[in-house]
Amino acid sequence: MPTSAFLTDASVCIGCKACEVACKEWNHIPDDGFEWSGQSYDNTHALGASTWRHVLFLEEKQSMGPQIAGIEEPFRWQFLSDVCKHCENAGCLEACPTGAIIRTELESVFVQHDVCNGCGYCVVSCPFGVVDKSHEVGTAFKCTFCYDRQRDGLMPACAKACPTRSIRFGELEELRREAQVRVEELQDRGYNDAQIYDPTGSSVGGTHAIFVILGQPEAYNFPPAPEVPTIHLKSAWSAALVSALMVVLVVCLAFAL
Repeated sequence: MPTSAFLTDASVCIGCKACEVACKEWNHIPDDGFEWSGQSYDNTHALGASTWRHVLFLEEKQSMGPQIAGIEEPFRWQFLSDVCKHCENAGCLEACPTGAIIRTELESVFVQHDVCNGCGYCVVSCPFGVVDKSHEVGTAFKCTFCYDRQRDGLMPACAKACPTRSIRFGELEELRREAQVRVEELQDRGYNDAQIYDPTGSSVGGTHAIFVILGQPEAYNFPPAPEVPTIHLKSAWSAALVSALMVVLVVCLAFAL
């Protein structure tokens, strides 16, 4: 079965939040309140237990785009719909002690709420800060990749609702090729900072949600080199073993003297 993925293109996102609404409606997710955040119309703030798609509003003071009539724009507005990355090597899945988080036949990372015990290990193990624990329900929540829709041959609700095709859904390698073509097109038009965010060289081994962005990943709250916490287990256990051996050695020397 082909590996499904999202391709989200910040250069054509208009910040309409149709993806957020469609996600909430389909998955019966409660609203996030309507308090002003100070970030324009972004009242959802970030991804969380009740926000599985989040449209980021980004205002940059210095434009890096092409000049219009020889005049460089003093700033530019950008929008980007963020989502769970469904990592190839998922830190949340590796950290889960109960088997509540599984890899489905669609290659998505799925949380089984009836198995989750609410320990929160997945929350701290996600290098993207995606997984969140609901304090009302007591278990972890995140994007399901519309697993139920995909099983019935339907595309995820967010991609279906996007009016500009900023969110595309399809086969992973095909979308990677489309992303490369799009970046080359943007660079030809003067957007020299256009790039693909798809951390294949990191310990997450690539993601099933890739992005075309303008500027640096940090501006979108994307870590440049995300790491799965379990890669540090070997060094941690080695340090613990050395410490234990030193303690044994000191005890033996104490008795010998």
